[in-house]
Amino acid sequence: MDIKTPDWVKSSVFYQIFPDRFAKTQHPKPGLWQPKNLEPWDTLPTPQGYKGGDLWGVIEKLDYLQELGVNAIYFTPIFQSACNHRYHTHDYYQVDPMLGGNLAFEALLDAAHQRDMKVVLDGVFNHASRGFFFFNDILENGSHSPWVDWFRIIDWPLSPYDGSKPANYMSWWDIRALPQFNHDNPQVKEYLMQIGEYWVKKGIDGWRLDVPNEIKTLGFWQEFRTRIKAINPEAYIVGEIWTDAREWLDGTQFDGVMNYLLTEKILAFVGGDRLLDIYVESAPYNPYPPLSAKEYAKKIDKILNLYPWQIQLTQMNLLDSHDTARYRTVVGEDPKSIELATLLLFTSPGAPSIYYGDEIGLAGGLDPDCRRSFPPENNWDLDVLDYHKKLINLRRYCPALCTGEYQFIFANQSVYVFARLLEEQTLIIAVNISEQAEKVVIDLNQTITFNGEQILYGDVEYDWIQSKKQLNLILPARSGCILE
Repeated sequence: MDIKTPDWVKSSVFYQIFPDRFAKTQHPKPGLWQPKNLEPWDTLPTPQGYKGGDLWGVIEKLDYLQELGVNAIYFTPIFQSACNHRYHTHDYYQVDPMLGGNLAFEALLDAAHQRDMKVVLDGVFNHASRGFFFFNDILENGSHSPWVDWFRIIDWPLSPYDGSKPANYMSWWDIRALPQFNHDNPQVKEYLMQIGEYWVKKGIDGWRLDVPNEIKTLGFWQEFRTRIKAINPEAYIVGEIWTDAREWLDGTQFDGVMNYLLTEKILAFVGGDRLLDIYVESAPYNPYPPLSAKEYAKKIDKILNLYPWQIQLTQMNLLDSHDTARYRTVVGEDPKSIELATLLLFTSPGAPSIYYGDEIGLAGGLDPDCRRSFPPENNWDLDVLDYHKKLINLRRYCPALCTGEYQFIFANQSVYVFARLLEEQTLIIAVNISEQAEKVVIDLNQTITFNGEQILYGDVEYDWIQSKKQLNLILPARSGCILE
C-alpha cells in the first residue's frame, strides 16, 4: 500500500501550547474578556484556577517562537469551555472568549501563516461537557429532549453533579463532567465530521485527536481522514495513542501518533535510575526499568519496525506533555539527562515536539503542576535554551535528520551510535550515558560514506581511518555528539 503523509510535518519542529499558561496580552483587544478572578501568573497552578493566557498573547510571542526555530504549533483545546484546560467543550464553533474568541484565532492563524508556521488544533470528539447545548437540553427536559440519542443514556433521572446518585449516562472514565457521545448515531457522526471540516476550511493545518481509541464506531476515523484530506491533502492527523498504534497507523486513518513509546525508551536510557518514581509509577507510559545502550538499541529497532517508514517520519515525538510530569522534573533536574534526551528527540525519525517552557528549563510534576505558567526571562535556564536553538537549527536545515534513513551502528553497555543517511549527507550521532569518558572503535560498513569532516554538536574527539573505514570516538562522560 502506498502511504502518503504530509511532507511539511517531516521538516517541522512543533511547539505545544497550553493556552491558559503560555502568554497573556497586556493590551485591551476586541473579543477578549479578562475577568478579575484570576490566579496570579507566577503562582503554582491549581486544578480549577485560571491564569488568563490568551491568543493575542500568543501572537505577541510568535517572534520568540520564530527565533527559536519553531515552525508548527499544536494547541491544546481552544474552544469555549468551563475549565482551564478546555477539554470540556461547550461549543466547537466558538473559540473561548477568555482566549479572545474567533477574532483572535483568525488573527493568530494569519500571523502564524505569514511566518510559515503551521497550526494544529486539539479535536476532542469522544466526549463533550455538561454545558454542551445538546446535553444541556437533556438535563433541562429529561426524556422529552430531542437529543437523548446523541449520548449514551442508561436510565432516568440523570445526576450530573451529585456523586451520591448514579449518573445514569456514560461519561469518559466515569467523570460526570464529560458525557460521552453516541458515535453510532449517524447525526452525531456527521456533526463531528463537519466540525473537523469547518476548521480545516478556515485554514488550520491539522488535528491532534484526543483519546481517539475510545471511539469504537466502525469506519469513523477512516471517514474522518477521507473528508479532511479531501479539503487539504496535506492536513496532519495525529492521534493520542500511548501504546502500540498499528491499528490506527495503517495508512487509512492517522498520519502519526504522539510517540510515547519513544518517550519512555529515551527516558529509560538517558535518565536510568535517576528517574523519580513518584512521577512515573502512575504515568500512562513506562520509562523504567533503566536501559543499557544495547537494550535501548533493541527497543528502538522494534519501534522502527512497527509502522511504515512514511508514518515513522510523521510521528509526533515528545519528551513530555500536559498529561505527564515534565521530563526535567522526572529526571531530578539532572542537566546531562535533560540534554541527552533532547539530543535523541531531535535526531530520531519523526517530528520533535517541545512542550512550552521545556526549552527554557520549566519544571513541573504531575497534573496540574506540569501546566505552570511560562516564566519571565530572568527565570530562564539559558544553557538549555542555547542547546535547544542549536538542535532545532540542525533539525531544520539538515535534510538527513528530517527524512534520512536510520541506521544502527554500535552499542555496548553505555554508548549508542546511529546514523541518519540521505543522499550525500551522512550524520553520525553518538550518546554516552556512562559517568566516565568512553573510547569506542567503530567499523563503518560500505553503505556509510563518511569522511569525518566536522562536529555539528557536542564535545568529542575522533579519529577517522579512511583505509579501514574505522571511526575512533572518545566521548566525555554523559555526553552526546553529531558528526557530519
